Amino acid sequence: MVALVTPMHGDGSVDWDNLETLIDWHIAEGTEGIVAVGTTGESATLGFREHDEVIERTVELVDGRVPVIAGTGGNATDEAIRLTRHAQRAGADACLLVCPYYNKPTQEGLYRHFHAIAMAVDIPQVLYNVPSRTGVDMLPETVERLAHIDNIVALKEAKGSVERMHLLIEQVGDGIDIFSGDDGTAMESMLVGCKGDISVTANVAPALMQRMCAAAIAGEREVAEKLDAELQPLHTALFLEPNPIGVKWALHELGYIGPGIRLPMTPLAEHFHQPVRDALASLALV
Repeated sequence: MVALVTPMHGDGSVDWDNLETLIDWHIAEGTEGIVAVGTTGESATLGFREHDEVIERTVELVDGRVPVIAGTGGNATDEAIRLTRHAQRAGADACLLVCPYYNKPTQEGLYRHFHAIAMAVDIPQVLYNVPSRTGVDMLPETVERLAHIDNIVALKEAKGSVERMHLLIEQVGDGIDIFSGDDGTAMESMLVGCKGDISVTANVAPALMQRMCAAAIAGEREVAEKLDAELQPLHTALFLEPNPIGVKWALHELGYIGPGIRLPMTPLAEHFHQPVRDALASLALV
């Protein structure tokens, strides 16, 4: 699944035409799910109305061809409930709920936060643990408590640790699906039992990422390792500056979107342009 960028014009306004282009391209390239308005979609800098509209338009443009997972997390529980209710009304298939960021809740606070959202809105929900962004790490014991709630169906784990993936699969893998949220370790994670990858790199190399994921999920290590080795330079290059700086610059370089990105995020620094171009060229994307 692709953690889709939100395309923007040079003035920072949302580019609806290129959103449609990206969605059609992804589906043609074999992407099996669209995740809208997550971290890569700049959820933190979209206003409520924009956030709602991106989800509405994405659902409309996808038109049932693949599942749409709407990012509806927040660091305030009431805010996350409001966003999740809207996504359900808009027709999203599921919601992605990031751990509350900045305020650093306890494990009990995380449990109560996600429990409250699940009780308030009966749409299928995917929890999202990304400690490098949020400042809090949701531990497997907390995930295990939440896995007993019927509409909590999956976890996107982006700690970047295959050891953590082993632990999660052992503890909760029979109750909910575990997905990788870290492209660099996604192949090994899928080989040990993760159900797929919610991917940044898929924004620019969707077909290759789909092939790698399919091989890894099927347990075809040799094929998966070959494809992953080809992708690793791109994984690295896209994160030379914080996401989504690199991936939006790469998509602009490839002609898929305009140059827009919202402050406080800035365009990719010039000295990183060539490394990203080289990574794109290594896969014959340019």
